[in-house]
Amino acid sequence: MLVLALLWGGSFFFFKILVSAVPPFTVVLGRVGLAALALNLVLFLKGDRLTLGRSVWLRLLLLGALNNIIPFSAIAFGETRISSGVAAILNATTPVFTILVAHFFTHDEKLRWGKIIGIMMGFCGVGVLIGPALFGGGAQQSLLGEIACLTAALSYGFGGVYGRQFRGLPPLKLAAGQLTASMALVLPVSLVVDHPWGLAIPSVTIWGAFAGIAFLSTALAFILYFRLLATAGATNLSLVTFLLPIMALLLGTVFLGETIRWYAIAGLALIGTGLAAIDGRPWRRARALLRSNPRG
Repeated sequence: MLVLALLWGGSFFFFKILVSAVPPFTVVLGRVGLAALALNLVLFLKGDRLTLGRSVWLRLLLLGALNNIIPFSAIAFGETRISSGVAAILNATTPVFTILVAHFFTHDEKLRWGKIIGIMMGFCGVGVLIGPALFGGGAQQSLLGEIACLTAALSYGFGGVYGRQFRGLPPLKLAAGQLTASMALVLPVSLVVDHPWGLAIPSVTIWGAFAGIAFLSTALAFILYFRLLATAGATNLSLVTFLLPIMALLLGTVFLGETIRWYAIAGLALIGTGLAAIDGRPWRRARALLRSNPRG
């Protein structure tokens, strides 16, 4: 899980490098395109291929938009205005939005008091994060970046709920299909908006960042995610949400020279506490410990 958190946290680090030289939609095209090629190659080596019906591909287009195109583009745009660490912290609100979306669009996942408290704490953390941008100097640019990253988290929330209807599709095939559909969606957008043929030839650093975000933070991360899902279970795997922003903060500080502000730590703490309340296990374990040792 630490490796998976590092891989996903690394995507914010790679995004920050890429948007310094490449427009956002072309960054997204490179990420999903290279990752789709990698996962399709894995399927081919396993003797499998993407033989899916038309209705499945149409649904994968929507899933790709919600899980890849919208959030990746929003994060890439956001990181032209805010640090990779703050972007990752805001992205950690994804479970908060997922619970809200599930409450309104599913019949079996309604809000309970623990989740409501967690959601309130999560949004308090968001308030602490965006407060300096909202009321301080240079607010407009930073606020736009923060809203973009929150939009990405909301899109992930819709994608997580919508993706539950694909439970019958093998995980590796689902990941490859989603990324292939995403590539088909973003390719014309990149051509029309970014005109990538007119961009300067990328440096070795940019190509390295493309390789990192596509092969490590996307293709390998998907393979590791589904492997852990089968062995550790979805509940234990959800702990990655707590670790991801920490990894992103460390990478941004060590390699990009980003400064960790007090409000980033405070916002992370509030969001993390909210996620713990939503998860529920830390409180149940604390109560069990108190019951087993009433005298302290």
